[in-house]
Amino acid sequence: MLQEPIVATVMLFALIAAGELISIYTRARIPMLMTAMLGFLILTWVGIFPENILELSTLPALGSILIGPLIVHMGTLMRFNTLKKQWKAVVISLSGLAGALVLILVLVTLIFDFETAASGIGPISGGVVALLITNERLNELGLTSLIVVPVLVQSFQGVIGMPLATVLMKRYGRIFMAEKPSVEHDMPFETDDNQRPERFSIMKNNTIKLFAIFLLAMAGVMLGEWTGIHYTLFCLIFGILALNFNLLPKSALESANSFSFMMVALIFVIIGTMGGITPQEVLANIPAVLMILALGILGIGTGGYIASKMVGWHPLKGMPVALTALIGFPGDYLICEEVARSETNNPNDQDKLFQELVTPMLIGGFCTVTVASVFIATIIMGML
Repeated sequence: MLQEPIVATVMLFALIAAGELISIYTRARIPMLMTAMLGFLILTWVGIFPENILELSTLPALGSILIGPLIVHMGTLMRFNTLKKQWKAVVISLSGLAGALVLILVLVTLIFDFETAASGIGPISGGVVALLITNERLNELGLTSLIVVPVLVQSFQGVIGMPLATVLMKRYGRIFMAEKPSVEHDMPFETDDNQRPERFSIMKNNTIKLFAIFLLAMAGVMLGEWTGIHYTLFCLIFGILALNFNLLPKSALESANSFSFMMVALIFVIIGTMGGITPQEVLANIPAVLMILALGILGIGTGGYIASKMVGWHPLKGMPVALTALIGFPGDYLICEEVARSETNNPNDQDKLFQELVTPMLIGGFCTVTVASVFIATIIMGML
């Protein structure tokens, strides 16, 4: 029965729905994405899910081409004046990575070897691209026995990072809501976006709007291939420019009534990163993986805490920004939604808290996952 694409899709969708319900009833203490990823891994191990369930379902194939449009959408969340205010998020996120880099390269090298340390440093900084760079280099050098290390680090860092960031953000959310009257004037997002019409009236048509979003994503992918710069950077820039020149509205995909479906399709792809991991591989490499994860999280948290104090942010706000290296998109966005939903039932207050959280989290995620992780993986693996 699972051979039918619709059945395989519904089974995977059930994991996401179950994760969403658990997140709602636990008030975001257990993030949806963590539940879905662990559930997929366990059900595959015990044989309930066939190993090729992702191939049987066609939705992950669709999800893989939606990354660009979703990144464009993320760009349409950010006005220029908002970005100018987020330099602190950049400092905090990069400081967290610096802390992880120092601890892993020093201590893991002393206890295991430099190859093991290097194989984990790229993925701990968050990026799937960094994982690909690391695996390709390990294959070139014949260090295939180490390939499971970056895969496991990449697979499990979110399982640890998501609940940790959620706990910190929930605590900050309570502080923010308690001080709401005194901080409303410092809200990082503008409140008049709905009063800013698109430059061209034709962009009010949802089909045309979607076409424009996909066109910008395609341009980003092509520029990425021509320049060697990761395409998500171009997609993000195009989204920011489209918003600020009023070519697209704020939250473009939501405006086109398409965001929820696209996000679900992308989550299918994220869940699939857990595929192919066997219990035997986990057991054989668990000491090195656990040490890399522990030192990485300690370094990220410490660096984020110190930088938060230096730039004048509350550590409960700054440390989750540093932890975006472990989460990335869409996890950082989803956690912001879940935390805002869990802390208040008032829609206006939910939006205010969400806006307070989401911009630095997205900026931090792009600094670490999209940009820094690629540079780190390329430099460190080039040293082998």
